[in-house]
Amino acid sequence: MVQKTEQTLLVITGPTATGKTALSVELARQIGGEIISADSMLIYKYMDIGTAKPTLEERRGIPHYMIDIVEPDQEYSVALYQQEVERIIPAVLARGKLPMLVGGTGLYIRSVVAGFHCSHIGKDEAFRREMQQLAREKGNIYLHEMLARVDPPAAGRLHPNDQKRIIRALEVYHLSGKPFSWHNQPRNNREVPYRIRQWGLTMDRELLYRRINQRVDEMLQQGLVEEVRWLLEQGYSPTLTSMQGLGYKEIAAYLEGQVPLPLAVENLKRNTRRFAKRQLTWFRGDPAIKWLDASLPLESLVLQISRDLAGLSPGM
Repeated sequence: MVQKTEQTLLVITGPTATGKTALSVELARQIGGEIISADSMLIYKYMDIGTAKPTLEERRGIPHYMIDIVEPDQEYSVALYQQEVERIIPAVLARGKLPMLVGGTGLYIRSVVAGFHCSHIGKDEAFRREMQQLAREKGNIYLHEMLARVDPPAAGRLHPNDQKRIIRALEVYHLSGKPFSWHNQPRNNREVPYRIRQWGLTMDRELLYRRINQRVDEMLQQGLVEEVRWLLEQGYSPTLTSMQGLGYKEIAAYLEGQVPLPLAVENLKRNTRRFAKRQLTWFRGDPAIKWLDASLPLESLVLQISRDLAGLSPGM
């Protein structure tokens, strides 16, 4: 058992399909950890296959938090995530366990480890409708360019097709008079009461892309099409934030007759590869992350992290 101190918080991150789940579960078994998901899609109930949600068998008895907490049509925010995780971490530590923040949603992780204040700025539904109409008339690129003029850092992090988050960033600027990125600057941060240790999983780009393609094929075999069909039949609109997630928007397009299945699958593989590239770009910008070669045997990765943790001394 690795010596634990009350301040330690572990983070395991990296792009999709690098093996974060398997590594975190095995590591948790060996060091007495409990896992807090940092994945913006795992929060949704009923969305299991397309999100690669770890099954109960894959969790191997390790407690997991922030999974299956909201309905697919419920709105959720980074502020809500931060608030809940900051409640969970002390409870895990109080049980003498190590909290492990695991996932690939960079903003979720940053909200916890950087301690920034997630703004509770309100909404302006009329402004949102105006922006949505503007997007229909002039396209998502036009909105993205609008954001780039008032908040270049936020625009640089968001894909031009991420209409919902682009509109939210514009809305924050509209309501507060300050860019969304301003609200999350270090000078506004709170002190984080944990000793943070972050590891990122990476691998050769071509190997990662092969893994992504293989994962998509496995999702289809597991019933991804049937899962998306069921969600649509329950009345969950394909325009929901949850249904715009990878796997769901592409398969929904097929089920609604917009594209044939082979093209939907190819779109999913392509979009996932692009998403992994954006994840890598995001995480590479954090010098606190120690990078591990995810193509190494699982035992080797566990040993590397365990040795690093064993070197921690109280009060460090």
